[in-house]
Amino acid sequence: MRWQSYNKYKNQRTQYKGISFDSKKECEYYIYLENLEAQGAISELKRQVKFELQPSFKHNGKTIRSITYVADFTYYDKQGKFHIVDTKGVKTDVYLMKKKMMQYQGYEIEEV
Repeated sequence: MRWQSYNKYKNQRTQYKGISFDSKKECEYYIYLENLEAQGAISELKRQVKFELQPSFKHNGKTIRSITYVADFTYYDKQGKFHIVDTKGVKTDVYLMKKKMMQYQGYEIEEV
């Protein structure tokens, strides 16, 4: 039996310019955004940006880890609007919960 480089959601890990992406879709969208940045349509393109949804805390003497959301991409458009983008295949319950927590903090996630 041969093993394939797919994760549990059947995404195929992809490399581009030495950068590893979780899926072909994520890689292709990065190339699209990279081209927009080169044309000056967007700026400050970043990958894998971490947002803290809840800080870590102590409970009964134990440290409870923070809850974070990691966006696939963030950037600013020409009007200065901040964009948070996630290349979604499967919307898990955990993702949907974190999306609500991001909305509570005033952020909107754009899904592609």
